[in-house]
Amino acid sequence: MRPTDEWIWEYDGYDPAVERLRESLCTLGNGYFATRGAVPECRAGLVHYPATYTAGVYNRLESTVAGRQVTNEDLVNLPNWLLLRFRPRSADGAAVPWFSPDLRHPYDHRHTLDLHRATLTRTFSFRAGEAGVLRVKQVRLVHMADPHLAALQTVFTTEDWTGEIEVESVLDGDVTNGNVHRYRSLNRSHLAHVRTGADGDDTTWLRCRTSASYVGIGMAARTVAVGHPPTSSQQGSSRRRAVHRLVVPVAPGRPAVVEKTVALHTSRDAAISDPLGAALNRLAEAPGFSALLESHVAAWARLWRRADIQVPGEAGRILRLHLFHVLQTLSPHTAELDVGVPARGLHGEAYRGHVFWDELFVLPYLNLHFPEVSRALLDYRHRRLPQACRSAGAAGRAGAMYPWQSGSDGREETQQLHLNPSSGRWLPDNSRLQHHVGSAIAYNVWQYCEATGDTEYLHTKGAEMLLQIARFWADGAQLAEGLGRYRIRGVVGPDEYHDGYPDAARPGLDDNAYTNVTAAWVLTRALELVRRLPAWRRQELFERIDLHSGELSTWEDVSRRLLVPFHDGVISQFAGYGDLAELDWDAYRARYHNIRRLDRILEAEGDSVNRYKASKQADVLMLGHLFSPAELVDLFGRLGYHLDDEIWRRTVDYYLRRTSHGSTLSGLVHGLVLAKARRSEAWQYVQEALKADIADIQGGTTGEGIHLGAMAGTLDLVQRGLTGLQTREDALWFDPVPLPALSEYGFSLRYRGHGGVGLKRRSGQLEIDVPDSEESPIRVVLADRAVTIAPGETCTLVLPES
Repeated sequence: MRPTDEWIWEYDGYDPAVERLRESLCTLGNGYFATRGAVPECRAGLVHYPATYTAGVYNRLESTVAGRQVTNEDLVNLPNWLLLRFRPRSADGAAVPWFSPDLRHPYDHRHTLDLHRATLTRTFSFRAGEAGVLRVKQVRLVHMADPHLAALQTVFTTEDWTGEIEVESVLDGDVTNGNVHRYRSLNRSHLAHVRTGADGDDTTWLRCRTSASYVGIGMAARTVAVGHPPTSSQQGSSRRRAVHRLVVPVAPGRPAVVEKTVALHTSRDAAISDPLGAALNRLAEAPGFSALLESHVAAWARLWRRADIQVPGEAGRILRLHLFHVLQTLSPHTAELDVGVPARGLHGEAYRGHVFWDELFVLPYLNLHFPEVSRALLDYRHRRLPQACRSAGAAGRAGAMYPWQSGSDGREETQQLHLNPSSGRWLPDNSRLQHHVGSAIAYNVWQYCEATGDTEYLHTKGAEMLLQIARFWADGAQLAEGLGRYRIRGVVGPDEYHDGYPDAARPGLDDNAYTNVTAAWVLTRALELVRRLPAWRRQELFERIDLHSGELSTWEDVSRRLLVPFHDGVISQFAGYGDLAELDWDAYRARYHNIRRLDRILEAEGDSVNRYKASKQADVLMLGHLFSPAELVDLFGRLGYHLDDEIWRRTVDYYLRRTSHGSTLSGLVHGLVLAKARRSEAWQYVQEALKADIADIQGGTTGEGIHLGAMAGTLDLVQRGLTGLQTREDALWFDPVPLPALSEYGFSLRYRGHGGVGLKRRSGQLEIDVPDSEESPIRVVLADRAVTIAPGETCTLVLPES
């Protein structure tokens, strides 16, 4: 994949080995649904994986794995609307085999992803036997203005022969979830009661439902020949496929044009009575391809005005690609849906489409561009607050225990077993002990309200979540009398490699530093919020969640006396980390070369990563991602610990030497932490974060879905990381970080009713432009000064030398 200008990415040639990766990176979507960039004529197999996913459509199935019954909920692969195959007819009317790039080698084959127009164009030629050379151009879109529509236009051109093209347009309900090879032992058939039919001369339809969650799906397709009528048109259907065959004439100077327009609805949609009826009605009102393309491009133009980022060079082109995929997954349409942040976007089936903690890396960007989307994503968590409270109660805890993996209803969806592809063994999965996800939700609530000034949300839904999460941490903290400290036991931190102590009978670790420090932060913010609430709000809130004022004194005590372990002058990842064995990193790199998934390597050898000082990704250092250096000093000071630049520098160096970077988030976090510390090696890690998906650095995982958190995180790295931007105390605070390779950038943001506040950094200056409006002036704070910028004014600030 290569960029040809600021907005265009191209794939030249046809290489089956990289098709799945290309399909993920060429996915088109609109926040409601997305379709992978597969070639239209091929069904799912070892090379191709066409798939369509609608946000929030899950289904739960039972499977037998390693002799055990397990239940998994998956984001469902919906019927394939894209399927359209073709073949030329010879002069005597005989049909040649259907075209396939795997059987008929195309030449001049190219896919062009146009980010500005949000279209995927495919062009190629092939020799159709005696018929001669056929040139094909296909343009597809998933409509951003009307989130229920998609379209594919195919143009056939010849130069030296006259004849006919037979086209078969299909709605294919004979699909399963087969994108992830290591899930092949699981039950993957999610669609039931598939029915097909026709409506009029040019429309076919398909209806079905998910087998256990009973989500109804209605899909309708209109396939027409444009310009010249088909010489024949037939519709047919089987139990699981609706088929429309057309024969269209083609001649030199008279191309054949076929347009396929599709409408999709599910029973989760608002204001409909029947998904199929809604799809048929939507399709009947849909215009032709040209008009659809025009309104689609106009809708994307509005998005780019609100969200575009300007960074010179290769980094800027990659950042724009990342932004494109973020907006396809989480668009303004998301604000109308009950969905969370799927870790792998709507691009594939890895992680089963579940919602983890990735919103921690996504919402900070959205807050300042699409706050209505951020609020909707927080509402997803609030609707599942009762389930989180039930989960805490079932575990003998108070408050809210949010799941590490969430899906349709907020129960814990983390699998009980996971497969190690290196050994072929199914192993216990203890990642459900990552209770720090609750702190991430609380952090997101706070950041959203600080950025938007949405005090109504903070005082209602936000307060309910924040206080129940604080309650969970206070209730789980155990006072160790001999230490005079509270301890949080039996958890797993962001590292994920370590899920227990060596040879321990039970999983879990004690006093994970990231968990404890963020728990203290949550408790502190909860107490601050309680103090800020109007008396009547406070009373209502306490009554609603049955909170008694006596609990607050415990919160205060725990927030000041949680244990943070240290060893050898650095912050310990968890209690006892310093007692683990050192790994011979050089030997393992020499033996395996790629040791990103060191946990799998060691398990295949009969060993365990729990024995070693080795991390998959940033754990302690995540604190440096969430908090500024000054905030960290204050947090540790409140807990009674001294933290200075030297201790933090030693801690950063210590874990850099002991991290395998087995997550796409790792390069992102390490790059930002090093940039904040003014370290020259920061760019190395930032580059890795930028190229994580386009270069598929995790070795095949991007074909199973892009890494949405890492993509959004790179945008936030520029927006908040390099600028040092914080939204607090009703002001924009800046503390720009020098990173020579990214020394120039620009973007706009929405802040407190101001739309399109422009920010540019170049030549040691920071320029802030506030558009004219009736809003109040914006207060801007830097380390050495504060200024107020009125609407209609531009302020240029000279930055101090670093």
